[in-house]
Amino acid sequence: MGLGTVGNPLPPNEELSSILIDGFEVGYRHFDTAAAYKSEVALGQAVAKALDLGLIKNRDEVFITSKLWCSDAHCDLVLPALKKTLQRLGLEYVDLYLIHWPVRLKHKDEESVKLSEITAENVIPFDIKRTWEAMEECYRLGLAKSIGVSNFGIKKLSQLLQNATIPPAVNQVELNAVWQQGKLREFCKQNGIHLSGWSPLGAYKASWGSNAVMENPILKEIAHSRQKNVAQVALRWIYEQGASTVVKSFNKERMKVNLGIFDWELSEEESEKIRQIPQRRMYNGEEFVSPNGPYRSLEELWDDDA
Repeated sequence: MGLGTVGNPLPPNEELSSILIDGFEVGYRHFDTAAAYKSEVALGQAVAKALDLGLIKNRDEVFITSKLWCSDAHCDLVLPALKKTLQRLGLEYVDLYLIHWPVRLKHKDEESVKLSEITAENVIPFDIKRTWEAMEECYRLGLAKSIGVSNFGIKKLSQLLQNATIPPAVNQVELNAVWQQGKLREFCKQNGIHLSGWSPLGAYKASWGSNAVMENPILKEIAHSRQKNVAQVALRWIYEQGASTVVKSFNKERMKVNLGIFDWELSEEESEKIRQIPQRRMYNGEEFVSPNGPYRSLEELWDDDA
């Protein structure tokens, strides 16, 4: 289980670093960041402090994921972008580097553009082949121990696999009990790509999320009968699908509670009930879609995998 570092608003670096130390203290060793999150500096500070405090013995005990933002998804900008990420983190390598979206934005000199600032006219065709070749170079140089993608559907993964010398290790996507990604999970399993889930609880406190997971009556019923909370049931379901997940909480007690999923199992009856939950995507990415752009519909963006 990874601990996410995105926040809106994001706490100042010193405060966020202290929050992430809480994560180390309760047991997290995988931390998920991205250039777009603006949390790389704070995470790097937290790793250094965790070493100083003896919470970890060496860098190898931590798994750090970061992501290439869309405005740097140009073949000649991938390596410089990763070097900037490493500089902000104060690290020699990341354990996993992901292409954040199958999207390329017009490059700007300023720091990463926020999702809220994306405009349709800034989205330009995405060159999967050449961008992935640059990602492979990051791997060969030892700057990323593994490389992968995020928010890729089956069609785009298939295209990538046709040209890749090094296949993607991970595809990080929205994954929860209300958006179970059955087709994509099976495709990734068949092709040796590990699936990692963001928004495992439906981003119920985010502006674009909902309470569809946390208020789901089936999950509530299972939680009550098991004397667990809804979050634990939702996270356990993902774990039992063979996927990892990235949870986001800046509350130390909730961080700890979210880790309480590894010493029990859902019954087959409970799993079947969860499979019957009506499905809907929480975040649809409509910012990337326009009539004259490379993605003219949400189906084209997501490869119509639902």
